[in-house]
Amino acid sequence: MKVGIKIMPRDVILDTQGRAVENSMKANGFELQSCRVGKFLELSLVTADQIKAQADVEKMLKQGGLYNPLIEKFEIQFM
Repeated sequence: MKVGIKIMPRDVILDTQGRAVENSMKANGFELQSCRVGKFLELSLVTADQIKAQADVEKMLKQGGLYNPLIEKFEIQFM
């Protein structure tokens, strides 16, 4: 089973990478309101059980150091 994990800065956190991309795009004549930069992970899991996959991915995120819960949030997508 393939699982996607979107990791983004929390809304209250200043996203300096996003701000740099936003400023660069505006300097090149593109119109945008805002930009936030995050990470996307695509995992191929052995299990075909979606409930087990959800639990496994949440455990990976919390114990594996894939994200910082103080400044980031995550969203799991089944593909």
